[in-house]
Amino acid sequence: MTDAQVHWPAQQLEQHFQPPRTLRCFADRPRSLHALLANAVASRPQAEALVCEDTRLTYAQLNQRVGQLAAGWRALGVQAGDRIALLLGNRVEFVLCLLAATRLGAITVPMSIREQSPGLHYMLEHCAAVMLVHEAELVDVLPAAADLPSLRWRVAVAPCPGSLSWTDMCGADVLDEVVPVREEDTAVILYTSGTTGRPKGAMLSHLGMVHSCMHFQAGMGLGPHDVSIAAVPLSHVTGLVALVATMLHCAAKLVILPGFKAPKFLQLAQREQMTHTLMVPAMYNLCLLQPDFSTTDLRHWRVGAYGGAPMPVASIEALSQTQPQLVLMNCYGATETTSPATIMPAGMTQRHNDTVGQAVVCADMKVVDDDGQELPAGSMGEICIKGPMVVAGYWNNTEATAKEFTDGYWKSGDMGSIDAQGYVRILDRKKDMLNRGGYKIYCIEVENTLYQHPAVVECAIVAKPCAVLGERVHAFVSVREPVDADTLSGFCGSRLSREKVPESYTIVSDALPRNANGKLMKRLMREQLLQSLGSA
Repeated sequence: MTDAQVHWPAQQLEQHFQPPRTLRCFADRPRSLHALLANAVASRPQAEALVCEDTRLTYAQLNQRVGQLAAGWRALGVQAGDRIALLLGNRVEFVLCLLAATRLGAITVPMSIREQSPGLHYMLEHCAAVMLVHEAELVDVLPAAADLPSLRWRVAVAPCPGSLSWTDMCGADVLDEVVPVREEDTAVILYTSGTTGRPKGAMLSHLGMVHSCMHFQAGMGLGPHDVSIAAVPLSHVTGLVALVATMLHCAAKLVILPGFKAPKFLQLAQREQMTHTLMVPAMYNLCLLQPDFSTTDLRHWRVGAYGGAPMPVASIEALSQTQPQLVLMNCYGATETTSPATIMPAGMTQRHNDTVGQAVVCADMKVVDDDGQELPAGSMGEICIKGPMVVAGYWNNTEATAKEFTDGYWKSGDMGSIDAQGYVRILDRKKDMLNRGGYKIYCIEVENTLYQHPAVVECAIVAKPCAVLGERVHAFVSVREPVDADTLSGFCGSRLSREKVPESYTIVSDALPRNANGKLMKRLMREQLLQSLGSA
């Protein structure tokens, strides 16, 4: 099946956002994130909606719990437009919070549970969150209350001194009333790291989230009887949109995995008769390494989507041999595109494995040169993306919005090409970042942290190849006094989320290599690292 054979819903040109963008939109669509839940409840009230460990909720039960939580929040004083921050792992409460906020017209701000105090403080202060719902065991990394005057309430999902109780939030009252929102209103703020090291709050609109759900549904042929397992973090755009919101739109079942372990994932996949996944290639590789992978009953698994990194050819071949019914589909997107900008047409992975598929139907993609001029098919340049799913900009950051958006197009920073058939190739990264198992890590953020250590004179972060995760973080560090790798890792670990902390180091007392203009030559450092790995 090719992309032309996908049954895309009818589209029409519309104008959205300010300044106005002319966008290709689905003509018949839900008008808000809440509408996804309302439609599912109306069509399949007794169908299973969420499964997580011992909890199983039908759509009717999910709707009731959302109403109870929304009633509790309204009684506290939460209003439309308020920002509700979530520091939660993969659990049912994450979904309840997302949907309760939507019912009240509030804005959800999911944050990674790997984040440390400085990053949490910046995000909570920057978006002026009024509430933080958090894991009880993360209380030690929460910023001090005195440092966040706008944060009126802290709610813990388990008993925790200093925070309101989750059970106190969910009383007997059920709020059925829904605060009306406009499609262009912000539903979610997702903070994404930037080349300055300061995270930017991408404003995901109801319009964008709905279109992304519809792209996934049509592009992957999803329906109400599908079963997906959320193995990636729900706080990431993939977990939030591709899994939570898309399964809601399909009125399908989402099985939430609190933490990815390949044996547990395979056990759940067999028990729940999983039909769909969207994971990073490293997760597929870890499944393939399990001794019982080929004997696990995965006959219902029909869509294996992946993104964040290329899928090794060996992995594709191994999956096709053990799971011949499985259709692998590469997806490419970003927080700023509310997840998918491209989807690999079904059946085309092996033929076009060097690409990330074709643009979804409502996306306009082009390749431009350094002057912003569009290049012909097959030429390499920067990938730019436009569509109803592309965010309007960054929360309270007009400078970054003006810099990264031009005429409605988001400048991805990825270097690539689009061939005559519309297949998109990502060839290099214009932005200085690496990819650790699907986590995109901007080098400057790690470098800025290392520079805070008194022994560090200069540093550079480069990618260390990894067969499982794709890339790991390696630091070249020039020091003014003796310091070991464990000390530097401990220093970074108290300031950065775990995946950003360097896992290996080259520590020298001499200067790092620079060119005639004084710029650090990372290319030479990468070559040195590869040579040392080859001789090890």
